[in-house]
Amino acid sequence: MTPERIGPYPIEREIGRGGMGVVYLGRDTRLDRRVAIKVLPVAFAADPERLARFEREARLVASLNHPNIAGIYGIEEDQEGNRFLALEYVDGDTLAERIERAPLSLDETLDVCRQVAAALEAAHEGGVVHRDLKPANVFLVPDGRPGGREVKLLDFGLAKRATTDRRTGQTLTGLAVGTPEYMAPEQARGGAVTPPTDLYALGVMAFEMLS
Repeated sequence: MTPERIGPYPIEREIGRGGMGVVYLGRDTRLDRRVAIKVLPVAFAADPERLARFEREARLVASLNHPNIAGIYGIEEDQEGNRFLALEYVDGDTLAERIERAPLSLDETLDVCRQVAAALEAAHEGGVVHRDLKPANVFLVPDGRPGGREVKLLDFGLAKRATTDRRTGQTLTGLAVGTPEYMAPEQARGGAVTPPTDLYALGVMAFEMLS
């Protein structure tokens, strides 16, 4: 059931849900703009690990500033003390929806890949690896040019900072998280996740766009 309000934001409708949260379209009445409100599912709200990952997403996105990365306005609490993210609302189709309709042309594919790569470069320079790059997390927003579009990279819920063991200098490993179809081999094995891990996923996406 869609809530009427979350914190100070009136809610219009649900616009998406996944393993790390439910996203609603809300309105910031103070600044007269639409916002995306991301909340943890009720079943996860009491899980300290999930809550920590949720808050980490807020910090990681806030540390990035790039036109091809959807921004964050803040992490807030409702009257019951539940945390939620207020995010830039992106109005357009996901790349997954666009691929469902038909393959992209070579020029379209190169344009999308160039903008996604620019977003990844900014993230990687900030020490952030997305870890869940896939067409469903890429939005295509018409930009006014004939056939033109601005690409927005969303959903840093599984992102992490590349961390090294100070004793060995080696990148720390962990559990394999992400979407299996787009995982690089080292990610699927739970090995070190580095910027090339995201580039592998971009290559899979390019293949999908063309085929």
